[in-house]
Amino acid sequence: MTTLHSASYPLGSALPPFTQHAISVSLPTWADNVGYEEGEKRVADAMVSGYPRFFIHLSIEKLARKCEQKFGAPNEKCLLCPSKKIADRCRSFMLDRASLASTPTHARLVQYHIYPEDTPLPSAQPTVELHIVLFPADAWPFAKQFWQHTGLGISSRLAVYCISLLSAESPNSPAPSPMSTRAPFKALNRHYSVKRPQQLPSFGSTPPLSPNPQDVLSKDQSTYLEERYGRNLPLSAGSYAKRAMRRRIAGVLVRDNWEDCPQGPCAGANDVEVGPSQRGVKDVTEDDVYLFSAGMAAIWNAHQLVLGTRPPAKSVCFGFPYTDTLKILQKWGPGCHFLGHGLDCDIDTLETIIKQELSANPSALPIAALFAEFPSNPLLRSANLSLLRALADKYDFLLVIDETVGNLVNVDVLQHADVVVSSLSKIFSGDANAMGGSLILNPQGRHYATLKAYMSATYEDTYFDEDAVFMERNSRNFIRRIRVIDENTLAVCEYLRSRSISGGTTLPSPAIKEVFYPKYITPENYLSCKLPEGGYGGLFSLTFTSLAASQAFFDNMPFQKGPSLGTNFTLACPYTILAHYLELGWAAEYGVEEGLVRISVGMEEREGLLEGFKFALRAAEAAAI
Repeated sequence: MTTLHSASYPLGSALPPFTQHAISVSLPTWADNVGYEEGEKRVADAMVSGYPRFFIHLSIEKLARKCEQKFGAPNEKCLLCPSKKIADRCRSFMLDRASLASTPTHARLVQYHIYPEDTPLPSAQPTVELHIVLFPADAWPFAKQFWQHTGLGISSRLAVYCISLLSAESPNSPAPSPMSTRAPFKALNRHYSVKRPQQLPSFGSTPPLSPNPQDVLSKDQSTYLEERYGRNLPLSAGSYAKRAMRRRIAGVLVRDNWEDCPQGPCAGANDVEVGPSQRGVKDVTEDDVYLFSAGMAAIWNAHQLVLGTRPPAKSVCFGFPYTDTLKILQKWGPGCHFLGHGLDCDIDTLETIIKQELSANPSALPIAALFAEFPSNPLLRSANLSLLRALADKYDFLLVIDETVGNLVNVDVLQHADVVVSSLSKIFSGDANAMGGSLILNPQGRHYATLKAYMSATYEDTYFDEDAVFMERNSRNFIRRIRVIDENTLAVCEYLRSRSISGGTTLPSPAIKEVFYPKYITPENYLSCKLPEGGYGGLFSLTFTSLAASQAFFDNMPFQKGPSLGTNFTLACPYTILAHYLELGWAAEYGVEEGLVRISVGMEEREGLLEGFKFALRAAEAAAI
């Protein structure tokens, strides 16, 4: 079990701590999160880590600076891509968006082969082919959109590998900045005044570490901490690691016996025993699973799959999704219809839209595809997949389901979908030190042959082998971890709901309005896909009776605080502040309130978890009086 620490790590430091490729960052107070969004100097100066699609990792910054110095003209910036196809897509996107903004720009591509010099290196990847998009510095916002929305840029591990292949830097080379030089958002003149919490009591037997964000670990120390006693495959085993993951996701492993061969790629071996899929759909195999460098890369590619196989038509975003899913549907292709509540009554609205499209053009496809999360992030609503499947069959559109939050251990959504996508960076990994995404085709779907042919012709594997090796290691025990987290989350939510307005509390001044958790929100739809031994997942959100109560609860939680979810440790964030700071009013129209707090529960000892939430709730209830 994970030990419950009594306080968050310092502002801007990596989460997990001392992890070179951490995918979260400590933002321990409400004011810190607001400061991050407003580009406040004290926050920006403290940032040494961040979520990879929003914060350019320092190793990537360093490599980009080398490429700019080698290939760039004065006042040019660059974005680094792992393939020419992705670099072409990036350039096209930048030119299109700049034109729409009436600020035309230009971009050029450089193909850079990096070879090892005199230092012997592993034979798995002796060279790297890097594709560089160079553009005027003032066009950076368009490049950053591509990086953030698609997740297709290079990973920090690939950047480190590239740097290791390059010759030693000149003594006159500028040192890398201790922070990203590209602020997350343009500063605004809006601030909150929030007192920092008092010293929190300890809720665990082990005292917390007190890391300094400037502490530097040696490469060997960093590798040791990440590999955790040598449980990784050798880096030359990237193809085995990917095959093992595809088999896990397909559910075809008869026995995932990684404990019997900790030094070998058992699940990825050619002679491992595989059988019928446990995904609830006949004929699913590992060949129906495709891996990507990030969850958003899987979603972007699913949308490209739709655009490449269906006649031109808008898609539908059903329910309030994670922000970049909607941006992908809006910025690539013909656009989308947004049904942001995702309730059963919206299915009637959807059919009305379809009929209107057919009335306007009877020979055209009314919609190309419908995208939905199951359940949604952050409101944990579950769409009625049976009704949506019936509508998809009636009007011949594709159904694309994101199962990240529900996950394959708890729910069976493939039976309803044509395509299922997931972010492997979350609970499949758990260790928050590697990115990845997956896409799986339903072989029983009516368009399977067309979708499969398209993927076979266009798929390129740009998932860096070292990232795959770490992800494979992390995922070996994901089923056991999910069971623990499911039980912890249920216990926490039952307690919090008992003191909420939605739970019928008799408290004179309750702080919590609603506990958003699949057991309480659209439960019939969730239960229709819940597996017999499945739980309700590890994610929930809270809304409060006042913004002051939200802030007090968040600031007094004795857990880690930062972006991402699905970590083995409890992780919380003021979701709407981080994801929709520039559109708070719009988000509120769909029930995503400014004061919403999203919590991903981890594997800590349950009694300590409950004590931590009780402590935070007492502060919130005091603020609500």
